[in-house]
Amino acid sequence: MCLAIPGKILEIRTDGPLPMAVIDYAGARNEACLAYTPEAQIGDYVIVHAGFALQVLNEQEAQASLAELTRLSALMEADAEPEAGS
Repeated sequence: MCLAIPGKILEIRTDGPLPMAVIDYAGARNEACLAYTPEAQIGDYVIVHAGFALQVLNEQEAQASLAELTRLSALMEADAEPEAGS
């Protein structure tokens, strides 16, 4: 399964062959290419898959996606816990 994760652009660099950004994913930071979203600005939220920002989101959409990912993560953790008495 593939997921595209929303993150906030903290920094944009254009000193290389492709525009790159430092993206904050709820505290974790990583780089992503902005070649497919040249309109993206610092402070924007983008959906990132496989190191490429694919779409600019508004903050409300990004927060809703992050909340759903958090909820799914909690469900997966609960499902992985052994049952009491096992």
